Amino acid sequence: MPTALGAISPLDGRYEKSADALRPYFSEAALIRHRVLVELEWLKALAAERRIPELKPFSRQTIAALDRLVAGFTEKDATHIKNIEAETNHDVKSIEYWLKGKLAKNAQVQRSLEFIHFACTSEDINNLSYALMLAHSRDRVMLPRLDALVGALRVLARRHAARPMLSRTHGQPASPTTLGKEMANFAQRLKRAREAIERVSMLGKMNGAVGNYNAHAAAYPSFPWEAFCRRFVERLGLEFNPYTTQIEPHDAMAELFDAYARANTVLLDLDRDLWGYVSLGYFRQKPKAGEVGSSTMPHKVNPIDFENSEGNVGIANALLRHLADKLPVSRWQRDLSDSTALRNAGTALGHSLLAYAACLRGLGKLEADAARMAQDLDANWEVLAEPVQQVMRKHGVPDAYEKLKALTRGKRLDRRQLAAFVRALPIPAAAKKRLLALTPASYVGLAPALAKRV
Repeated sequence: MPTALGAISPLDGRYEKSADALRPYFSEAALIRHRVLVELEWLKALAAERRIPELKPFSRQTIAALDRLVAGFTEKDATHIKNIEAETNHDVKSIEYWLKGKLAKNAQVQRSLEFIHFACTSEDINNLSYALMLAHSRDRVMLPRLDALVGALRVLARRHAARPMLSRTHGQPASPTTLGKEMANFAQRLKRAREAIERVSMLGKMNGAVGNYNAHAAAYPSFPWEAFCRRFVERLGLEFNPYTTQIEPHDAMAELFDAYARANTVLLDLDRDLWGYVSLGYFRQKPKAGEVGSSTMPHKVNPIDFENSEGNVGIANALLRHLADKLPVSRWQRDLSDSTALRNAGTALGHSLLAYAACLRGLGKLEADAARMAQDLDANWEVLAEPVQQVMRKHGVPDAYEKLKALTRGKRLDRRQLAAFVRALPIPAAAKKRLLALTPASYVGLAPALAKRV
């Protein structure tokens, strides 16, 4: 076996530990294990249905033995199945053969071996396996990691709710905000994106070669197959899709991959903003002992975590968008182009997971530099042209915008110049007093309250 240094994919090489959480769902062995699970659940369901006279119900001991095959499934078992596949050149059929071999010595199952994979097409097994893999990895790995990101942003939002900061629109100084409010914006956006991922209902089907229960009805014409298959799919925790071709059309998968990509796009925006705030000096990064920032410049502490996150978002979203566009498209009743594409679902989510971890790591290194933010605010008194203009409008001063534009556009203003302009205004004394007391640091509107509420 090649080592991590010999891996082609960085998910199995440089980043193997970071991707470990997804291996129980998207490795080749995991896919095989899920197929074994679905095959055995189908056999158990058929055996429990007393309207199939040729198949007797299993005892508790036999059911427990079947469950142990799944619970105790090992890489050695997966290797055995792969060896069978090397002869059959069919991945799902090799599982049927392996199960028949494993269960041949069980007296109760022995008489029922031909009901393994009964009336199934390979896609009956595959679509349910992938749906379970995607649903379980989402609930157990991806959403908890997104929750950790949202939680870290909420902490920053509340901690710095009242910390004034100069905004920049079009890269230029604009109305002040607070550092906490900017973090709250991203916390809320990621929370909403996370909820969209969670809402996707994974679909599944169990209806045979072209979706019409042809083989089922041929064997047992009076059996209520659609209702039975609906119950089976729903017992697996999936939503039943009654209208399919040979394949479940993957619309839910496309919806899920799109939702992941949208969350990742929010993360990309966050990565770039945090990178920019570090560059401006609004955030310092805690140096790590022994870490090197540059091979030649010893002073460097680079925002590498946010850069790493950004790079992984790009790879993840390229795959996620491709899968979302490709998977719902299949020629006539089935072509196989979805099969090879779908094997990259774990890669797409793996790079998403790396992006989450890198951003979270970067967030943990940040320290706000209040002095640097205050310095920027104090150097840009012209941003108070906005509130002065609004008060002028309120009191009926004509051409308020134009007068402030002449005073400030493309210019730097200091406190003294702005105060002189305000004192000369034909507005009530109380209004002048309020404007004269205003500073860029205090002109933050409702930002502190909004930041604390997230």
